[in-house]
Amino acid sequence: MTVLKTSMRNFFAHKGRMALSAVAVLLSVAFVCGTLVFTDTMNTTFDKLFSTTASDVTVSPKAAKSDDTPQNGKPESLPAGTVQQVAKADGVKSAEGAVSSMNVTVVDSDNKNMGSSTGAPTIAGNWTKSDLRSMEITSGHAPRGPTETMVDADTADKHDLKIGDELRTISVIGDFKAKIVGIATFKITNPGAAIVYFDTATAQRELLGTEGRFTQVYATAAAGVSDTQLKRNVTQALDGTYKIQTAKENADENREDVGEFMNVIKYAMLGFAGIAFLVGIFLIINTFSMLVAQRTREIGLMRAIGSSRKQVNRSVLVESLLLGFVGSVLGVGAGVGIAIGLMKLMGMAGMNLSTEDLTIKATTPVVGMILGVVVTVLAAYLPARRAGKVSPMAALRDAGTPADGKAGRIRGVIGLVLTGAGGYALYAAATADTAKDGSLLLAGGVVLTLIGFVVIGPLLAGGVVRVISAVILRAFGPVGRMAERNALRNPRRTGATGAALMIGLALVACLSVVGSSMVASATSELDKSVGADFIVQGNSQRIVPQAQKAMEQSPDLAHVTSYKELEATLTTPDGKKDVSQVTAADPTYAQDLRRPTTEGTLSAAYGKNAMSVGSDYAKDHGVHVGDTITVAFKGGDTAKLKVAAITDDSGALDQGARYLSIETMKKYVPADQIPPNSMMFAKAKDGQEKQAYAALKDALHDYPQYQVRDQTDYKQELKDQVGQLLNMVYGLLGLAIIVAILGVVNTLALSVVERTREIGLMRAIGLSRRQLRRMIRMESVVIALFGALLGLGLGMGWGATAQKLLAMEGLNVLDIPWPTILGVFIGSAFVGLFAALIPAFRAGRMNVLNAIATE
Repeated sequence: MTVLKTSMRNFFAHKGRMALSAVAVLLSVAFVCGTLVFTDTMNTTFDKLFSTTASDVTVSPKAAKSDDTPQNGKPESLPAGTVQQVAKADGVKSAEGAVSSMNVTVVDSDNKNMGSSTGAPTIAGNWTKSDLRSMEITSGHAPRGPTETMVDADTADKHDLKIGDELRTISVIGDFKAKIVGIATFKITNPGAAIVYFDTATAQRELLGTEGRFTQVYATAAAGVSDTQLKRNVTQALDGTYKIQTAKENADENREDVGEFMNVIKYAMLGFAGIAFLVGIFLIINTFSMLVAQRTREIGLMRAIGSSRKQVNRSVLVESLLLGFVGSVLGVGAGVGIAIGLMKLMGMAGMNLSTEDLTIKATTPVVGMILGVVVTVLAAYLPARRAGKVSPMAALRDAGTPADGKAGRIRGVIGLVLTGAGGYALYAAATADTAKDGSLLLAGGVVLTLIGFVVIGPLLAGGVVRVISAVILRAFGPVGRMAERNALRNPRRTGATGAALMIGLALVACLSVVGSSMVASATSELDKSVGADFIVQGNSQRIVPQAQKAMEQSPDLAHVTSYKELEATLTTPDGKKDVSQVTAADPTYAQDLRRPTTEGTLSAAYGKNAMSVGSDYAKDHGVHVGDTITVAFKGGDTAKLKVAAITDDSGALDQGARYLSIETMKKYVPADQIPPNSMMFAKAKDGQEKQAYAALKDALHDYPQYQVRDQTDYKQELKDQVGQLLNMVYGLLGLAIIVAILGVVNTLALSVVERTREIGLMRAIGLSRRQLRRMIRMESVVIALFGALLGLGLGMGWGATAQKLLAMEGLNVLDIPWPTILGVFIGSAFVGLFAALIPAFRAGRMNVLNAIATE
């Protein structure tokens, strides 16, 4: 009880000094809880959607997939007679056929795409009674003929659509127009899909290419019949060539597809939360180390009047427990706020998430509390252990614990060993034979060098701070020299404070090097290998035949190349089978992408009954030019194709691709199974590049889902995509950097308290308030630049090693983004200035006499 009272008294007596540490715990816990609440809410939204829209039993074609990505662009379908067969099964109350396709694009009269900007699908189909489970018509009526359509209310609101507006639907079958005659509103949350409905005959004709077929049959169970029993009855009524699912099985399949994506988001965000926790540990260690040092005399008196080492130790740990508890409780509440903020942010991006679906599982606050409290107590363990070692004689000395020289030497040796081991692991990763082995070594090297730098930080602080000070602080005269000595006074503290900033900036530098190298490598590869002037491709829909025709009729083009991807099973001469994709292209593709070969010539691969394979595949299977590979095309026949070329897989573009001509493909794949083009390439006539570019864009004006890019556009698009990804990662790392900044503020604030008498004496002998504030700001800048220098150097080393692994995938150029690196380094100086504002202001306001009288 005495220990608890002492801890409570100390905690509340120094609550101001604990505040920033509590904020660090709060932010870290909030990020974790916010991530869990946000992803759980998204899962709840999709679960409700899938559960509500699923019928009691759904009958689909055997080959149908939940993501609706058929090779030929048309959904798998079943005959209309299946509806009657299902309706006659025992226990079926009603059965109806449905048509649904996600391989469509819907545009308005201005050719503006009505689809989602978040990656959610555009779904076209017929209006059925089953749709009434999740939607209701709130305006107009359901479509009744080929010129009528109905849209969901969310899409109508987003794009200002109203009854009477005309929409054009683009599918692999063709384009067709219809006027909006109705608007249907979701009864539950629609995460963002755009949905258009037609009458059944129109949906069959325009989406499937023929009437009398459906993509699914929905069966409703009679009273007292379970879904499982209904599934058995329907299975007995059919011939077994269908996929038959209960409502739960259908929802689970859809949930599994979404769950994979959600898990990536969840664990990525939790990873960044973990980095923030790691940075927060340094802040907490510094806080308790400085508090213990400031209370040395007090602890000595406690020991002198009978407190044991264990009691002192426990007293500090209980303080950390209180700190972790308070920070965690506030963090859990803030996490819910973060989740709601993320939902609003997603809503602005086009993904609808309702606070009505806000999901806070019982485990979420428990996880947040446990993490916050455990991490805080563990971080305070070392300072608590040092507090327990304070002797009763310390009550006779001034505050401050003497440095343990032996411990410092041991720490230095351990740090050097860890750093050396990590450096060797990075070297081994850079020279590894395979990317898999190299990745493991890279991960080990990153961890070891990071820990090594953290451990060796105090040893490095002396030398690095002196160098930085010689360059920056000496110009400020005596004030600069005092700032340097203050930073060097406690190397362990400076090292720990700088290490917190080092972690975030090391990751920033590493990712900057990797991103810049990826862009530089891809740009170099494009310059070297791509002969086509223009590349046409879409984000969500393969190039439909009508768009292909428009492109082929565009003027000023020397040639247009089709590029199709098919699924096939390859059997090599050694009898090994491999299910993968093959690429069917026009012979001009050999000019559009100049792939070097290790055997044969690429043009020969586009000959009759010929193909090419990649060098890695050829090496693995012992294939050479002249060998025959058996190719079983999905939806087609089996062909025996002769290997006419082996392409070099050392480049990044089309690595591992197996080429054959479109004419060869047509011999073995029926016309209705031939896929649309994944992308297309074009070459302008000599001197007609500008005219051809403008004409090609004009030809595809009616198809906004496709982008026409010349090589400059393509490079810029690649750069923008990498830049967007890096900006998102930098944003997530921002939390760790904020916590690190709090660490600098905290260290300076506690340092000012620790040096109260010293500051009073300096003011008494003539140091002005302005000089005092400048001294503290300079000290902060030096600490920030120390952390930045270590972090940027470490991160560039990681990034350079990672680039060596990427070189195995054809990304051969190492590019250090010096403007970014220098910008971050200079920005760190401003971070130091910002962090020192409040401590410097408070120091300047001290009463000189009171400061001198401080014990």
